[in-house]
Amino acid sequence: MRVFVAGATGAVGGLLVPMLVEAGHEVTGTSRSLAGVERIRSLGATGIQADALDAERLRHAVCAAAPEVLIHQLTDLSGADGAANGRIRREGTWNLVEAAKAAQVGRIVAQSIAWAYAPGEGPAEEAVPLDDTAAQPRAGVVSAVRALEETAAEVETAVVLRYGLLYGPGTWYAPGGAFAAALAGDRSARFLGSTLANDAVSSFVHVADAASAALAAVDWPGGPVNIVDNEPAPAHEWLPSLAGALGVPAPGRVAGRQEWERGAVNALARGRGWQPQWSTWRTGFAAQHDMS
Repeated sequence: MRVFVAGATGAVGGLLVPMLVEAGHEVTGTSRSLAGVERIRSLGATGIQADALDAERLRHAVCAAAPEVLIHQLTDLSGADGAANGRIRREGTWNLVEAAKAAQVGRIVAQSIAWAYAPGEGPAEEAVPLDDTAAQPRAGVVSAVRALEETAAEVETAVVLRYGLLYGPGTWYAPGGAFAAALAGDRSARFLGSTLANDAVSSFVHVADAASAALAAVDWPGGPVNIVDNEPAPAHEWLPSLAGALGVPAPGRVAGRQEWERGAVNALARGRGWQPQWSTWRTGFAAQHDMS
């Protein structure tokens, strides 16, 4: 199958490309840099230099590749700039979908997030609506996620992968990453997240498992799917474990959580045959050193 991966050198995309190649797919991937293009080629795929915000160049790239499936792994998180990442979700997704329409692509697999659900008790399943009650800055995040998912749905079959918090190589939660720096008290660390050991429930997923889900989703029916590990947990449980694995001090426990901080469940993805290699952050965090 001909597969086009937008964002092929990101934390997930860089692992996904060789998985697709090994599975026998003909893969074309994009990067904004020439170095990224060379990296894609070294993985056995065709590399193309393209920016998601350059609509004309992206359209040309997709049409030239004539893919059967388009995989959207675009983000802009390196600078911890929420507005920049929101722009990618809105404008980048729009440009990608317009390119897919021009190339008559009938299937898209798009990266979304699993913490945009409405407030409630217990981890969220996919039937829970997105959060319309949020104040800023969360409202901006949810609005951009909604725009991404609604735009992707304009393609005939759109699988939306709602990833949990990504950890592993190339992420904020990797050894030496932004989370470790923030916990260590580095005020210059750029990190869009919380370092409070409170009652807020999160769901994690290792980047390798996120990539394996994208590979599997090439054949899945359309709609949103939570891609998270098997153990949603409050910060006062997972944060000390992660801090220990990163070799940085853990903050003291505090009480409280926002009602939307509820985590998510992966029953739908598991029902489709996906199983995370790292079924829980308890073992995944400790293994990061060996995979960095």
